Amino acid sequence: MGKLDGKRAVIVGASSVDNMGQHIARRFLAEGAKVLVSGRKESVLADFAQAHGCGFATCDLTDERSLADLGQAAVDQMGGIDIAINATGWGLLKPFLETTHDELMDVTMLQYVGPFHFFQAMLRRMARSHGGTGGSLIQISSATATIMLNDHAAYMGTKAGTDHVVRCIAHEFGSEGVRANSISPGLTDTPMTAEAMQVPGLADAFLAGYPLGRIGTSDDIAAAAVWLASDECFMTGENLQVNGGLTLRRNPMNSELAAAIAAASG
Repeated sequence: MGKLDGKRAVIVGASSVDNMGQHIARRFLAEGAKVLVSGRKESVLADFAQAHGCGFATCDLTDERSLADLGQAAVDQMGGIDIAINATGWGLLKPFLETTHDELMDVTMLQYVGPFHFFQAMLRRMARSHGGTGGSLIQISSATATIMLNDHAAYMGTKAGTDHVVRCIAHEFGSEGVRANSISPGLTDTPMTAEAMQVPGLADAFLAGYPLGRIGTSDDIAAAAVWLASDECFMTGENLQVNGGLTLRRNPMNSELAAAIAAASG
């Protein structure tokens, strides 16, 4: 018997091959959940759904109408929603004074406005006053919403803002049977970080900040998401720091990264 038997999960941000959203989807399926994966890339979603026996629906997180359609697609395909996960993100690295207005608007739409509307669309299907049975909302955040990293302010600020929205949802919708929590990974080897992870010395420079002695994986995040989504979870309004203790320490400074990369490059 799986920990999520009979649960119906919507996972947005699962349309890049082997990204965090897809890892979570595979783990949820293994735990007995019905899953609908979503994102912008229809062909990737269709391939994943066919390979894993789950549903899919395209969705643009920055389009409120598209999110409403996603909620309807979940009802049509699964009969309702018990779990909704936002695993989207754009790892914008840009010096503060060089971040443009357009970049700021784009990251805000993807990492603050879009998630806000996503949670609204999901709550309209999950909240008891709307005919739902409650359930679990999960935001994939970042350790950098809590601790510093150079040249990452727009990303960090929008992630932190959405974490606070999650707390608001937990406060307002607990009586509707809904739990809402965030999960904060540290540096994780995903398609979003793949190019950076190939830079000699970079991962080692980050590693010193992890008390548990290794960089995190998408499977670490999926395991935490299973617990938050399960009936065993009696937690709401919290941010799980699933990052090996990174937030006890810090990320490297730019000067430390440059030195580590130079040393590794010979």
